[in-house]
Amino acid sequence: MTKTKKVVYWVFTLWASLGLTATAIQQVFNTKGDINFITHLGYPNYSLVLIGIWKLLAVPALLMPGFARVKEWTYAGLFFLMTGAIFSHFAMGDAFKDLFPSLLLSAIIFLSWYFRPANRRLAVAHS
Repeated sequence: MTKTKKVVYWVFTLWASLGLTATAIQQVFNTKGDINFITHLGYPNYSLVLIGIWKLLAVPALLMPGFARVKEWTYAGLFFLMTGAIFSHFAMGDAFKDLFPSLLLSAIIFLSWYFRPANRRLAVAHS
């Protein structure tokens, strides 16, 4: 892996971690804006805390060395979480400004996954 790809990986991974942490803190502490958002989408208030905890658990999983399988599951979980958020906003007919944060974080997480170095990937079994 080239030095440029490593830098790109870390930029997107740190950016994703920051975004996940910031939104998770708001969700765990049930800020008023988040409560209004989640009920508008048809979900119960307590789902915010669960989503926030999942995001907080995802951050060390992405940042710690090793544990390639945990990283793959983390990326998959974040993909499901973020695409679910995008679809929920889309299904409710929300404006693009409401979809944008989920779209942006999805793209950042995807780019982190795409540029991850070999030591952060699962080994491929050859038959």
